Amino acid sequence: MSTTFRSQGWIVRPSFVPNGPSAPVTLLGDEHGLTQLVGEPPVAWQTPWSELSNVHLVRFARAMALFATADGVRYSWRTTNRADFDVIADVLAQHGARVVRRRRRAGIYAAVLVVLLASVAGGIGAYFSKGSTSTNIINETKAVNLSVRDLPSGWGPSSESLLSNLFSTPNKVITSTTVTTTPPATTSTWSRISALFQSCIGVSAAKDRMYGAAGQQPDYQVSSPVFSASTNGGEEVASAAQYYRTTTMVRKDTAEMTKAKFGACFAQTNAALLESVYSKNFTHVPVGSNWRPVTFEPGFSRGGVEKLNVPGVTGSLYLVFVQITGGHYEVTLGALLSQWPKDKPFMATLVSTLLARMTSSTATAA
Repeated sequence: MSTTFRSQGWIVRPSFVPNGPSAPVTLLGDEHGLTQLVGEPPVAWQTPWSELSNVHLVRFARAMALFATADGVRYSWRTTNRADFDVIADVLAQHGARVVRRRRRAGIYAAVLVVLLASVAGGIGAYFSKGSTSTNIINETKAVNLSVRDLPSGWGPSSESLLSNLFSTPNKVITSTTVTTTPPATTSTWSRISALFQSCIGVSAAKDRMYGAAGQQPDYQVSSPVFSASTNGGEEVASAAQYYRTTTMVRKDTAEMTKAKFGACFAQTNAALLESVYSKNFTHVPVGSNWRPVTFEPGFSRGGVEKLNVPGVTGSLYLVFVQITGGHYEVTLGALLSQWPKDKPFMATLVSTLLARMTSSTATAA
């Protein structure tokens, strides 16, 4: 009988789905592959050994870590419980993994660790130590976002806004190591939203990079405040900037954004999310329309527009969402406007501003 293992108490980084749970994780291994059970209730992810590469298991003084690459994404698991190390090492070694045990002599151990750091393409270094480079990247990610200086006179931060339901707490840095909440049930709002987007754009949940299993978490994410003005019957805008470890991750996300209906489907999804705040019956939200901003700054951007009828608000509102990508960054620009398409030039200028900031950023991969 082949050796198997079941080990509890792990944390994974990044999570297997965007905004998904990273703990608690139970790892199982057998002759077929590696299985991860994550969250409460647990969701299973099984990966055949043939789809895993550069597998490394490392035992430290008070912890152990597992690293593996799947579909171009470098995953790392860690735990402070080393009791299962030997049985895990046995199974992994049978499938070509590299196993490193802590040496008794500190000098030898340090030399082994230096070699290992180079061999796993910075996986351990990025996981255990970010240093001042991370501080620089976080500051630059914050600086990419909209500020009140980018807006006409009369605009300012809003203490109450509909748009705040679609953006995280202003200026709060969210990292990929943040332990997220329990994943929603299959009948939950989030699952219905995901299915709505995937059906609209024509992609499976397994291959979807926006809401599905193929998505990757950014190293850092931070949102601007929601800014508002009373002009044109009332307007709101906000942005969220994400920094990804590699430009390849951004390029893969961008590839999905080039699909013909992406902008319309993305606007529809966010309209459904907003409508779910005040109504459980949101799946009737129709597909919006694409909008491709005409910008003076070169770069990638795709947008969409959705007409809303909000209870308690006289007249219609237009929800505009734009995805902007380049280098290590992905930025989401959102707006609630009452006069569309009159506001097209205004929104296109904001897109150009964000593109210019992304292009001029000096942030590099950690």
